[in-house]
Amino acid sequence: MKRIMIIEDEESIRGFIKINLKRYGYEVLEAGSAEEGIELLKARGADILLLDVMLPGMDGFEACGEIRKWNPAVGIIMLTAKVQEMDKVHGLMNGADDYVSKPFSPNELIARIESLFRRLRPAPAPKPVPDWFLDEKKRLFYVKGKEIDLSPVEYELVTGILKKNGQAVSRNDLLDKVWGVNYMGDPKIVDVNIRRIRQKIEENPSNPCFLLTVWGFGYRWSEDGENGD
Repeated sequence: MKRIMIIEDEESIRGFIKINLKRYGYEVLEAGSAEEGIELLKARGADILLLDVMLPGMDGFEACGEIRKWNPAVGIIMLTAKVQEMDKVHGLMNGADDYVSKPFSPNELIARIESLFRRLRPAPAPKPVPDWFLDEKKRLFYVKGKEIDLSPVEYELVTGILKKNGQAVSRNDLLDKVWGVNYMGDPKIVDVNIRRIRQKIEENPSNPCFLLTVWGFGYRWSEDGENGD
């Protein structure tokens, strides 16, 4: 399925575009800022970006230039209310493939997207999707490009282990971090939740590659997906 990312700070416009793209069978990703969009692009990839010019923080022109430095193959269509010729030239000089001025009709946008798909430059070997990606702003966790549905407790356990950068973290430290230092229940609750997380992220939960046991101590995260226990 062709994947398109919308980078647009106005939620109503994102929603309008998203609905119409999905009607034509596209997979859609969305971000409200250039910074968020770039991180999501690195984590999940896209075929075409719909990039608004007037964004908070890094604007669309700057974002277009930054994206082009490390991804020459992705298609970029700039979206803007500006209609001056120099603005269009600026966007194209920064690496945009096309330019659509607001307001635009869904049919016009789809036509531009289809046209760009037909003339996209041959893509180099795609960069591999990272084994995992943590989006702390949205409290989302991805493994091999797939969003993992974690409960709040499971999310806190995962972040507590990930932030040790491959070092082991003890069961007691995880218990204190997630359930609090005054928790009086069974400490095996840590292990129960770890097993549940493995069911969600590991291809073979009984022989995990990511969430490894450090026997007699606790757990650690494997950066390179080695087999553990």
